[in-house]
Amino acid sequence: MSLTDADLTALLVTLKLAAISTFILLLVGTPIAWWLARTRWRFKFLIEAVVALPLVLPPTVLGFYLLVTLGPHGPVGGLMETLGGRPLAFTFSGLVIGSVLYSMPFVIQPVQNAFSAIGNRPLEVAATLRASPLDRFFTVAVPLAAPGFLTAAVLGFAHTLGEFGVVLMIGGNIPGETQVVSIAIYDHVEALEYSQAHWISGGLLLFSFVLLMAVYALNRRFAVVKA
Repeated sequence: MSLTDADLTALLVTLKLAAISTFILLLVGTPIAWWLARTRWRFKFLIEAVVALPLVLPPTVLGFYLLVTLGPHGPVGGLMETLGGRPLAFTFSGLVIGSVLYSMPFVIQPVQNAFSAIGNRPLEVAATLRASPLDRFFTVAVPLAAPGFLTAAVLGFAHTLGEFGVVLMIGGNIPGETQVVSIAIYDHVEALEYSQAHWISGGLLLFSFVLLMAVYALNRRFAVVKA
């Protein structure tokens, strides 16, 4: 037995969601990670706690509050309706918002750690050569933090692939729009279609394993090059 058309559609929705969410997280999370790595603000632990909150918060809790916020009676959903749009709950855009928030620590923390590991010396040397702060960031910090960016991208992408609680709460189970692979697996198990569930689960397991192997191998190569 192979994947059905509905399963393939769910897979495409999942890959699209993971790619968009990871891109947004890298775009938005990089300046946050840089600030956390460089700031001496005594209360930065408050921001770090907010970033790390999805690690300990049950996904259904985050999904519930997102549903309330983005729904027709919530502050964001209500505003969207007032402006002539539709609430973001049970839409692909709502899925993206939920995925970005839920995968935030998996992207920001590796990049922050990579920036912290650089230290001040390379940036100070670049400053003596009259490099501007922006030049120092893009020509020194970002290349040196490349392993952190790689780890962040893979972890963010892989984590989004396996989301269930958040995407179910905020997106529901609409085939072709918000039904992702994890929900498709749940539907097959509920229907006692274990063979179909095995096909999808096994494919995700293999894909995730290959991604992690690639990350560890590339990070090891980066470490050898630096040495």
